[in-house]
Amino acid sequence: MNIIFLGAPGAGKGTQAEIVAEKYNIPTISTGNIIREALKNGTEMGLIAKAYTEAGQLVPDEVVIGIIKERLAKGDCENGFILDGFPRTIPQAEALDAMGIVINKVVDIEVPDEAIAERMTGRRVCPDCGASYHLVNKKPAKEGICDACGAALIQRKDDAPETVADRLKVYHDQTEPLKGYYEKTGKLEIVEGLGSVADITARVIKALED
Repeated sequence: MNIIFLGAPGAGKGTQAEIVAEKYNIPTISTGNIIREALKNGTEMGLIAKAYTEAGQLVPDEVVIGIIKERLAKGDCENGFILDGFPRTIPQAEALDAMGIVINKVVDIEVPDEAIAERMTGRRVCPDCGASYHLVNKKPAKEGICDACGAALIQRKDDAPETVADRLKVYHDQTEPLKGYYEKTGKLEIVEGLGSVADITARVIKALED
């Protein structure tokens, strides 16, 4: 089964992609990871991407698609794969279709913006040992202090309210239109992303197997 996971930043699609990948024994393909891998391995598309990254430019869609096509040609994708974080725009989805890459299901994990903002802005991390906490869901024993090593907890720049608001705006402007694109193909499955991880996973599996 070839699957795309959609969802706003903080909706939990990465966690669900990992769980589903393990259940079906198929790889999860994240755009950032495969670009880094292509750069490291010096593949044809990786070398083209390198020229852009070294010039401080964004890697164009056609190069990203080429890198994804190289990755999907590997043996571990024979029985299926999950694309997590790609496509991000309708032109990317159209390019994916033009390359003849068949997608069976598109799972969109829906979480209201308010809940995402609470999840992300409430996160705190330890700069020393990497332990993570949440102001509501996973409080440290002592406010602002890491339970594991005693260091002062910080809020990552990615989790600052203004950054979260900007990321959600980009998602709504650029990525959310993909729901309509895939709905027309009959492949879109919308899953509620609130509740426990186990509950969300059950909904995802049901959507995939219905």
